[in-house]
Amino acid sequence: MTTIVGIKTREGVVLGSDKRASKGFFIGSKITQKIAKVDDTLAIAIAGQLSDAEYLIKMAKAERKLMELRRGFPLTVKESARLIANLAYSGLKNYQPYFVELLVAGVDEEGGHVYTADMSGAIIGEDFASSGSGSPIAYGVLESLYRKDLSNNEAKEIASRAVAAAMERDPGSGNGIDTMVIPHLITVKEAA
Repeated sequence: MTTIVGIKTREGVVLGSDKRASKGFFIGSKITQKIAKVDDTLAIAIAGQLSDAEYLIKMAKAERKLMELRRGFPLTVKESARLIANLAYSGLKNYQPYFVELLVAGVDEEGGHVYTADMSGAIIGEDFASSGSGSPIAYGVLESLYRKDLSNNEAKEIASRAVAAAMERDPGSGNGIDTMVIPHLITVKEAA
């Protein structure tokens, strides 16, 4: 019961979400943060059971940091998405599934990336993605307005419009819109 969106741009990535947390037909919170910043290059948008998502994000942050320390360089966005999907799949395999769908978005030396990850352990790279109960409505806006050459500011506006459209028709989405922009890193390759 939510709406989250992720958009890849020429300048990085943008995530958007609503703020409503539902408990069945009851609105449990009107100020829920559904976008979690992992670090300056990666963030995760949450759809599904909040406690499961928070646990997975904490585990992913710790595992990601350990892997970076062991190998001496940071994980790519795809490696981070794979790590998160593997953690989610481990719950399913142990008959204790994490009831979540996540949008993993970030930037690395190759540019911006948006991946969907769920409890099955699958990851799918997309130019734009949406999840949650309002996603069919959000996809209508994303499909009609997305272009590969979007700036971060244009994508932020589109993400807000997609979530706003979902909030108009989906009772599980509402109470405002959060967005997060992650711009490209300036690498040695680009500076040279």
